[in-house]
Amino acid sequence: MNKNQIIILSVFLGYLLFNVIVSFVYSRQAEKKLHTSSEKKYFIGGRNMNGIVLAMTIMATYTSASSFISGPGAAGLTYGYAQTWVAAIQVPVTFLVLGVLGNKLALVSRRTGAVTVVGYFKARYKSDALVVITSLGLIVFFIAQMISQFTGGATLISSITGMGHVTSLLIFGTVVVLYTAVGGFSAVVITDTIQGIVMCIGTFLFLFFVLKAGGNLAAIDAGLADNLPGVYDDIFSKYTPGGLLSYWILVGFGTLGLPQTAVRAMGFKDTKSLHRAMWIGVLICGFVIVGMHLAGTWAGALVDTDNLPTSDYFIPYIVQKIMPSGIAAIFLAAPMAAIMSTADSLLILATAAIVKDLWKNYVVKDDPAKNEAYQKHVKAVSGILTIILGAIVIFLTIDPPDIIFMLNMFAFGGLECTFFWPLVGGLFWKKGTKQAAVCSSVGAVAMYIFATYFIHVAGLNAVVWGLLVGAVLYFVIGAVTGRKGLDQDILDQCF
Repeated sequence: MNKNQIIILSVFLGYLLFNVIVSFVYSRQAEKKLHTSSEKKYFIGGRNMNGIVLAMTIMATYTSASSFISGPGAAGLTYGYAQTWVAAIQVPVTFLVLGVLGNKLALVSRRTGAVTVVGYFKARYKSDALVVITSLGLIVFFIAQMISQFTGGATLISSITGMGHVTSLLIFGTVVVLYTAVGGFSAVVITDTIQGIVMCIGTFLFLFFVLKAGGNLAAIDAGLADNLPGVYDDIFSKYTPGGLLSYWILVGFGTLGLPQTAVRAMGFKDTKSLHRAMWIGVLICGFVIVGMHLAGTWAGALVDTDNLPTSDYFIPYIVQKIMPSGIAAIFLAAPMAAIMSTADSLLILATAAIVKDLWKNYVVKDDPAKNEAYQKHVKAVSGILTIILGAIVIFLTIDPPDIIFMLNMFAFGGLECTFFWPLVGGLFWKKGTKQAAVCSSVGAVAMYIFATYFIHVAGLNAVVWGLLVGAVLYFVIGAVTGRKGLDQDILDQCF
């Protein structure tokens, strides 16, 4: 390991340690201030997020390894400006999620006491089958998405320090699992806020040093003409119309069905915080997403990248070429922050699915003695389970996938097919019944998996077919089975 790598590794380890310390301290202080159950403290942070924290945690949870590594890398190596235009569809995600789900989901979750999206399903549909199906779907697809995030973290550390994949994976995985297990939701949101700030700083540094290394935009254009001749090709020369539609659904409209972002709409403090978060989120997400992809495109003019194994190595490679070691370490904390903020959110929600949605509902139930023991030990049990889940993901990531982006997008689509129509339809359509929700969730996922392997029409991603089938099943079966109307209890609590 050379001097530059030692400097970068030292800053990296310092940043990781800083996250652990802050999460421990903040979660302890937050728990003392919150006068609510251990369950609500651990899984939803007492519903106490202000506008800045809410915006940062949604943005940080949504942006991931693909936002800082794979996407900008693909822009610099292959797709040029077209990749930047396509990525821009992600900018209004915070506004979309909070604008559509925010007030309604927050009110209903408070009335019902739900601290997870599956908990909302239990109150809205009163269906044990739906609770089990969506909990298992969440766990499976979250594990797939966590593998992509842990792979991204390990790849980043390995590429800048020269350490082996397994060693890098253990460093990254241990830190994320540790602070998530001990601190719970409060630790996750405060580290997400820190990481959101780091992402903004990293994006600025990348833009600045790419422009500095390139000299000016005219020189960058000249370099792109040699290294990336198709940099100015329009979107439709790089993507089919079906592929564009699929991407816009997958990372735009479909994000309403992602439980890791929807649960944030259950945890804000008041309406003022919600409205403030909507605008802050758009501005920050726009700067990070568009800034990183634009700079990634420009970076394609600066170096010969023929020897890179995949686009996932492009950003770490270019950063070490154009930035001083200390500055490079600060920048590389930004993609690490994006990866960590997604991984910790997935971990805490996977734990919640097992502890709150399965164990509490079907083992503890309404038994007074079991409930007392549950409230007493929920934090300890959740922490241990988080460590176990993290260890499983680390083990599965020892032999990683080649392209982080592909695995991450597959998990995205699976989660959207599982949750979209039961969540969105359940909030706004009174005829949505438990039969409709169960059939929609199962049918959408089955179609998504089938279409992934067997349906290849007009470049459409399988998520389009999955959501389409889910919509038909939800509204047709709901119209048939919902003629008598919902139980009065459901109407009182959910509408």
